[in-house]
Amino acid sequence: MDRKKATLIGLAAIVLWSTMVGLIRGVSEGLGPVGGAAMIYTLSGLLCLVTVGFPNLRRFSPRYLIAGSVLFVSYEICLALSLGYATTRHQAIEVGMVNYLWPSLTIVFAILFNRQRSTLWVIPGLLISLLGVSWVLGGENGLYPTEITRNVISNPLSYGLAFVGAFIWAAYCTVTSKYANGQNGITLFVLLTALTLWVKYVFSDQPEMVFSVPVMIKLLMCGVALGFGYASWNIGILHGNVTLLAAASYFTPVLSAALAVVLLNAPLSFSFWQGAMMVCAGSLLCWYATRTRRG
Repeated sequence: MDRKKATLIGLAAIVLWSTMVGLIRGVSEGLGPVGGAAMIYTLSGLLCLVTVGFPNLRRFSPRYLIAGSVLFVSYEICLALSLGYATTRHQAIEVGMVNYLWPSLTIVFAILFNRQRSTLWVIPGLLISLLGVSWVLGGENGLYPTEITRNVISNPLSYGLAFVGAFIWAAYCTVTSKYANGQNGITLFVLLTALTLWVKYVFSDQPEMVFSVPVMIKLLMCGVALGFGYASWNIGILHGNVTLLAAASYFTPVLSAALAVVLLNAPLSFSFWQGAMMVCAGSLLCWYATRTRRG
């Protein structure tokens, strides 16, 4: 495939994934946090079967198959439920921003566990990302400890799931880099996520699913975004400009927030955008620390 075309397809994946916060929240409002997530990952899994195909499990190392499955399923559940259990749409966008600590954490994990070479720039990069998330949680006051504490205490489940999820995804990326050996288990992992969510839905007290045209449209869009997003990213990584794709992916927090504002009709304060830019800047600085060491 042409390198430029593959790179554009990879960039399309970033745009598709950036819609996830707004769409997952929109679906959960009609189908419930667990039921909505189960429907999303069922549809996405079916699309992955068509676009990516089911992997040959005999080629997988046992470590990647087990650890990758557990970490992927755990992360996706943390992400979906953190957004679904958010009290308001605005809080859902904030929760989504907490989740975007994972790019910086992924670099840190790669340094600690995969012997990734880097410079000390990774330290201010991580601190800037953490500062950005704190700035977002401070609301209109920015870095205001009292407001940050009040926000987190108001819904510790959502914020906690998003924070833990960021660490889980960083661990998943580390395990994939070390043990995947070029194998792609996305289809299996997405289907396992759907199965896990359906089990939780059946064996726990969940609100009734209320289907409507807007919810069904968002469900379809979300399934397509997730399913085709993974397929597009796979093409971009295999045939496109990986350096450009990696750099572009670190702007996802701002793009995700912007699309969530449109999808959820939830305007954000200027301080939120300041915090979002800090998260992006911190992630880019962490990435730059590894590139500088190589060069």
